[in-house]
Amino acid sequence: QFDETADGRPVKILNVTDEFTREALATNAARLITAAGTMAVLDQIVEERGHAPHFLRMDNGPEFIADSMQDWCRATTINTSYCDPGSPWQSGRIESFNSRLRDELLTLEIFDSMWEIRFMLEEHRKNYNHYRPHSALGYMTPVEFATKWQEENAVILSQEVDQ
Repeated sequence: QFDETADGRPVKILNVTDEFTREALATNAARLITAAGTMAVLDQIVEERGHAPHFLRMDNGPEFIADSMQDWCRATTINTSYCDPGSPWQSGRIESFNSRLRDELLTLEIFDSMWEIRFMLEEHRKNYNHYRPHSALGYMTPVEFATKWQEENAVILSQEVDQ
């Protein structure tokens, strides 16, 4: 997702969401997001969650199709699912998240610095995860849904770890 600071300089935002729980896992802003930067964000998410996802759904941005990103996915045994160019409906959940982020934050604020946009993005991400109920989650927040699902599926999860 793209925006800019008050001085007109571009900002690129790497949004990472969990399609199942709807959790916003990262909203990383930088002037330029490279494959290395993307992998660093994903490594941090894997470390925080304790496991890698089974697959990543991505568009065809240069940071996602780079050879180094492909190598990283193979090394971490993460499958990739690329959306066809010009087909945003193939990534509806992240497109919905991006739309809400645009409507609720990006169009309402003028960011004077990268520090400010990063701070505001993180506050929005926390609010989204902890305080916004989703009808698709039975009107639970993403964190409530994820916690409930983990509790209800603890046996299944422990069997996966043992394998």
